[in-house]
Amino acid sequence: MQQLKPLTLRRNFSWTFTGNLVYAASQWGMLVLLAKLGSPEMVGQFTLGLAVTAPVIMFTNLQLRAIQATDAKKQYVFADYLGLRLIGTGLALLIIAGITLKAGYRWETSLVILAIGLAKAFESISDVFYGLIQQHERMDRIAIALMIKGPLSLLFLSIGVLFTKTVLGGAVGLAVAWAVVLIACDIRNGRLILKNSQKAEGENLVETRYQLRPRWHLKTLGKLIWLAFPLGVVMMLISLNSNIPRYFIERYVGERQLGIFGAISYLMVVGNMVVSALAESASPRLAKYYAAGNSTAFRTLLFKLVGVGAVLGGAGVLVAVVAGREILTLLYRPEYGQQADLFVWLMVAAGIGYMSSFLGYGMTAARYFRLQMPLFALVTGSSAISCLWLIPTMGVRGAAIALIVGAVVQASFSLGAIVYALQGLDKYQGIKSSID
Repeated sequence: MQQLKPLTLRRNFSWTFTGNLVYAASQWGMLVLLAKLGSPEMVGQFTLGLAVTAPVIMFTNLQLRAIQATDAKKQYVFADYLGLRLIGTGLALLIIAGITLKAGYRWETSLVILAIGLAKAFESISDVFYGLIQQHERMDRIAIALMIKGPLSLLFLSIGVLFTKTVLGGAVGLAVAWAVVLIACDIRNGRLILKNSQKAEGENLVETRYQLRPRWHLKTLGKLIWLAFPLGVVMMLISLNSNIPRYFIERYVGERQLGIFGAISYLMVVGNMVVSALAESASPRLAKYYAAGNSTAFRTLLFKLVGVGAVLGGAGVLVAVVAGREILTLLYRPEYGQQADLFVWLMVAAGIGYMSSFLGYGMTAARYFRLQMPLFALVTGSSAISCLWLIPTMGVRGAAIALIVGAVVQASFSLGAIVYALQGLDKYQGIKSSID
């Protein structure tokens, strides 16, 4: 068996960017399909489904992928991560069902939310396999899976919408597509990575099939939950921060305006693709730098990433100002093009968010998990207050401004946390040097 060696940072970025590009384009294609074939109300239903399910899934996922990828000392085995993820995914489905029943949505909207929740459950299980692959710095495997998953998702959603003329049919098609990719691609990649890892370390290959099975050792799971719980809360807060405006829009303005807001705000993903590709590729390396006490290398790499975020944000705002109306009309419909000013506000929020995201990855690489909880609680609180104040009077523009407020708070306090982490590392290295 050929050994799968870690790829270079450049190659990992290239693969990750390409995979994310295809996947994000396919996800955006879903919104375009709903906008072209349906109505803003249909886009609003789909957007609401994502907004309701995302915070729950983010919380129960406990950000295990990031913890796996940055587990430089290999404190836990894959079976532990898989076992905890399966428990979390089952809990997420129960919570989503409870929220849907209690919220009083229309019956069709409730079914759409439940179908999207099922799709997210399959995606959640795939994500823990991606964490294993990312830990071994083979982002090409993840990229190929995403390049299959994206078009297949668009195809199955399209078939569902065309045959049923409803968003529900598309959501069911999405769940089927993600289940197929999990079974046919992601699990196989996980098995291959484990076999090669064992071969490199001289372990018994026969045991690989057991490592692919979930392990529920209570003491180990308890320690892992204690470690991961803060990040679960943080990711829920981050998701709420981006989705709270959608809840207020649906409540005060209606599903039609929510559909328009959702379609335009998805264009923020263009920059997020680059951010995710760079951050996911660099996270293992950042973790190794920090674990080794190399504050200079950690600082240099992280702030290069933040600089990329600033450039991306500036480019997005420029494009929105110069050609926002034409782009929205071409991509969607004329009623979307009439909201060109909203596009500009959203690109400002996106640019600040890109820089904040890189700083967040830096905190995770430094294993500063619990510090992120109060930080993002403050971010989410400021966003919610801004939404409550602005959306009833300003509509979707108020939602965009609320996103900017949250992004500024996040960037400011994330930078402070990074500075604190680096000062602690420098102090530790100074004490160590004096002892040596």
